[in-house]
Amino acid sequence: MDHAGTIHIVASSSRERATLARHAYDLGRHAELYESSDELAVRAPGEGLVLVSESEDGGRSERLIDALASKGCWLPVVAVSETPSLEHAVAAVKAGALDYIALPFSTKALASKLATIEAEAAAIAASRRRAIAARRRIEELSRREREVLDLLASGQSNKLIARELGISPRTVEIHRHNMMQKLDCDHSAAAVRMSVEAGLEPSDAGEQTSPSILGLPSDREGKRKADGLTAS
Repeated sequence: MDHAGTIHIVASSSRERATLARHAYDLGRHAELYESSDELAVRAPGEGLVLVSESEDGGRSERLIDALASKGCWLPVVAVSETPSLEHAVAAVKAGALDYIALPFSTKALASKLATIEAEAAAIAASRRRAIAARRRIEELSRREREVLDLLASGQSNKLIARELGISPRTVEIHRHNMMQKLDCDHSAAAVRMSVEAGLEPSDAGEQTSPSILGLPSDREGKRKADGLTAS
């Protein structure tokens, strides 16, 4: 079986799952069907593309992307909806969905969309997966280790970091050593590169901030891209 050609279909309605599966089969693809995002996330497949039927109140594609990321997994996700909404389209694209398609659509139209989407996915898959791996490692750092990493990434020396955090340079060295061991980095540049790849915002008052969606589109970019999606 060509797992790269698999289309993973997430929809709460059996009718919608069957409709989307028929499109997949008509394209010569294998279809795997799931009733919920959690069901797919439990399996966390390593290959394929996901068609997720957006819930009426939105957010299903976002929850799915987050759930996959928590498993260290990235797959290209396409949101589909029988009741398309610009607000939901913007939210889905900002969360990392590669497209937002209005239902119903023809198999020919889906084939054209998938060709574009999969070409884009191939270009970004490696960087997204590196980002997820980097994020998971950084989330294992202690509060102080994360603060040291943030300041190191901003170009500050041990002495300046010590002054900023109100601790001794020797204590900074200890936190820095522990941080680099946890990240499995043998030099500071590698730790900084991992921080950049993770796309994490600096910690604020010691609280670790959620990633800026791992290098996903900015608010303006997400809205611009989504503006044309509901007309698809």
